[in-house]
Amino acid sequence: MTETTATTGPRKRFTKEQRLAQLLDVAWQLVASEGTDALSLGRLAEAAGITKPTVYDHFGRRQGLLAALYRDFDARQNKIIDAAIAASGPTLQQRAEVIASSYIGCCLAEGREIPGVLAALQGSPELALLKRQCQLGFLDKCQAALAPWVATPSLPKASLWAMLGAADALSQAAMVGDITPSQAQDELRDMVVLLAQRGQT
Repeated sequence: MTETTATTGPRKRFTKEQRLAQLLDVAWQLVASEGTDALSLGRLAEAAGITKPTVYDHFGRRQGLLAALYRDFDARQNKIIDAAIAASGPTLQQRAEVIASSYIGCCLAEGREIPGVLAALQGSPELALLKRQCQLGFLDKCQAALAPWVATPSLPKASLWAMLGAADALSQAAMVGDITPSQAQDELRDMVVLLAQRGQT
């Protein structure tokens, strides 16, 4: 059976996964055009042309929608980084280059949308847990990617966290125009190289 509306006629019935993907796509468009503050489940339902109960079924509440957007961003970022690492050259410099360029590139590609989502989730226990899970996932990825150049069993956690903090700060500086994207990528690349080299001793 298909859904129908007076203005559009028959409408394809999506699977739950397809509907979720559609809603996230529309939500990103709304954040980009109207800002995160304007994003509500009702506004999303209106923009997507579906009923509110359908949106509530997917996200439960606004915090759930914002968390889903953050998870969506993280999943897309991971795909890009994974593909870049898999295609990288055989040297430490090349591996560091793809880690830096893909991380900075992903952040810049989202523009102001992700900072807006994070600001809206600020203070939420849900965000604290979600953000930590994503951060730990990225640090594990870096640990595995740099393992061939590290003599010790693993890189120091403090060093990995320092690298991640620098990556976020450099991305933000490039986003607002204080430095260029190339400068951000070069600085982060050099930090990754130094981090791995420290692990060789």
